[in-house]
Amino acid sequence: MTDLTELTAVQLLDGYRQGDFSPVDATRAALERAERIQPEVNAFVRLTADEALARAAESAERWRSGAPAGLLDGVPVTVKDILLMRGGPTLKGSKTLSEQGPWDEDAPSVARLREHGAVFLGKTTTPEFGWKGVTDSPLHGVTRNPVDPTRTAGGSSGGAAAAVALGAGPLALGTDGGGSVRIPAAFCGIFGLKPTYGRVPLYPASAFGTLAHVGPMTRDAADAALLLDVIGTPDSRDWSALAPAPGSFVTALSDGVRGLRVAYSPSFGGQVAVRPAVASAVRRAVERLAGLGAYVEETDPDFTDPVDAFHTLWFTGAARVTQHLGPHQRELLDPGLREICAAGARRSALDYLAAVDVRMALGRRMGHFHDTYDLLVTPTLPITAFEAGAEVPKGSGHRRWTGWTPFTYPFNLTQQPAATVPVGTDGDGLPIGLQLVAARHRDDLVLRAAHALYEAGVAEVRRPGV
Repeated sequence: MTDLTELTAVQLLDGYRQGDFSPVDATRAALERAERIQPEVNAFVRLTADEALARAAESAERWRSGAPAGLLDGVPVTVKDILLMRGGPTLKGSKTLSEQGPWDEDAPSVARLREHGAVFLGKTTTPEFGWKGVTDSPLHGVTRNPVDPTRTAGGSSGGAAAAVALGAGPLALGTDGGGSVRIPAAFCGIFGLKPTYGRVPLYPASAFGTLAHVGPMTRDAADAALLLDVIGTPDSRDWSALAPAPGSFVTALSDGVRGLRVAYSPSFGGQVAVRPAVASAVRRAVERLAGLGAYVEETDPDFTDPVDAFHTLWFTGAARVTQHLGPHQRELLDPGLREICAAGARRSALDYLAAVDVRMALGRRMGHFHDTYDLLVTPTLPITAFEAGAEVPKGSGHRRWTGWTPFTYPFNLTQQPAATVPVGTDGDGLPIGLQLVAARHRDDLVLRAAHALYEAGVAEVRRPGV
């Protein structure tokens, strides 16, 4: 008998269409998996089983009558607990927020999923206010890696990544302000996409401003394209949302990579120390892109690490999030968050504007770079997952999470689409990710290249052992 938790969203929809199984079957299987993994992995803030089964039953009836409600009718999905979902609190991993409602509004991406008939399994874990690249919070504790629970799942969308990796729903909504979709997707061995800024509307607006993106976390690129077709439409609540995409991201998948100009930067010109196992896996995947017909050149985008500018923007955003808190409430914060809030509060308006200048210069640099190259390929991360419950790897010398994720946050500054694709494992069996980056508004190229790697068997849908 088919294990429904092993199927992608595309496969589930095909099964519904053929009558092989129903949305109730798929939802029940996903909920059972979620309940089984929760004690060890801690991926969920809250499961909404009764609501999910009721929505699944309604979907099943629509499929029986030949009138599905939308592109994702009956597909189980999860939502990171940064995004509003009506009917329950969104506490963002913080003890400083109250459960008192009313919780009667959906974030734009959640609203689009609801309109298309998706089945909400529940909310997934996040560090407090999504502030760091691992997932632990004062409110909900530590989220662990599904491959090895002694390791971190990454963050800040760590619960979403762990849930998808373990079959608790094939689709998840994550958010990404400096790598928060791509980091946990890479650590957990799934696909994650940070779309072009504004492609997926966000409401309420993030205090981290235009660094913050909403993106799909899925088992493969085809599912991500389908999810982006659903959530990537304008919403009047987000003044910065883009106009509708010119075509379907699913339709563009089949175009492949033949003739694309690919720049391969293994270490940002020697600026990043990449572990040998990571470097080897990424290089093999790049060679496969060349074998599929892409024109590959080893070259670098030639920019200096913008981490200081990123910190100014990130830390001031965190300070703004917590500005209203009194002394007692501040004591409830994650100590690391409390530190960066204090650092952000010391930045001046001139410091902020200087960081914006760096950001604009980087954007111009990458715009020029993509006049020559369709895609940039890098490792997603220079390392694999480290010990759970720590912000940085032991003995690394890093002070903050940005020290070990230098390939991700530059592309939040530039607002470019960037995705991570699983391309192998290290000697401990821990997943390795390859990052694909394209010019702004060319999400289709990122998805095409990722899909080509899945079709070629370089990227795989793997099920961890937990």
